[in-house]
Amino acid sequence: MKLATILWLASLLPQPVADPLCLTTTVYLEARDQSELGQRAVAEVALRRQNSGHWGDSICEVVTARRQFAPAIVHPGHRLNNQIAWERSARIAFQALRDWSHPSGAQRQVVPGASHFAAHDLVSPPWATSAPVAVIGDHSFYRVMRL
Repeated sequence: MKLATILWLASLLPQPVADPLCLTTTVYLEARDQSELGQRAVAEVALRRQNSGHWGDSICEVVTARRQFAPAIVHPGHRLNNQIAWERSARIAFQALRDWSHPSGAQRQVVPGASHFAAHDLVSPPWATSAPVAVIGDHSFYRVMRL
């Protein structure tokens, strides 16, 4: 399925249904070739950003904010055609959403405080100046803003 179709479908669905779809898409695009821990960390950054309110009130708004996550960067015609990776991304996204619904003290956090990440083989963003909170696979996770 094309990215544009998934994002269009998410725009039609009620928010409680759209958010898992948007988070699954983000985990797939950003980290489908990473470990489960790395995928969980990507989901956690998106969820933390949603909680902060700086990038939007819903997961879909957060992950489609201009130049923040792959759904807003990858060409809309890109096909998400790895079914096994999609199913794994969905499982991780739903698990992260369930976990994130607990009170903050009860959440299992993989990258505590991380609000940003970068694939260090692909980009060197200007905000990546401090030591990362964690490095998982080829992603570095940073605490850039106070939450």
